[in-house]
Amino acid sequence: MKANVGTADKVVRVLIGFALLSLLVLLEGPWKWLGLAGIVPLATAALGYCPLYSLLGMSTCPQE
Repeated sequence: MKANVGTADKVVRVLIGFALLSLLVLLEGPWKWLGLAGIVPLATAALGYCPLYSLLGMSTCPQE
């Protein structure tokens, strides 16, 4: 797995991930479980790898 998520992209993913996870606390009923989707952007930010970017041939990492 070659890293394909750059620094700015990681920051955005962390912010979106925490925002989605906050739905677990803020919402009631079945909609609150939508917040579990926040795990995906947090995981891709932590790993520095996004499988969707690989499929699309994209990368936000700076060129070496």
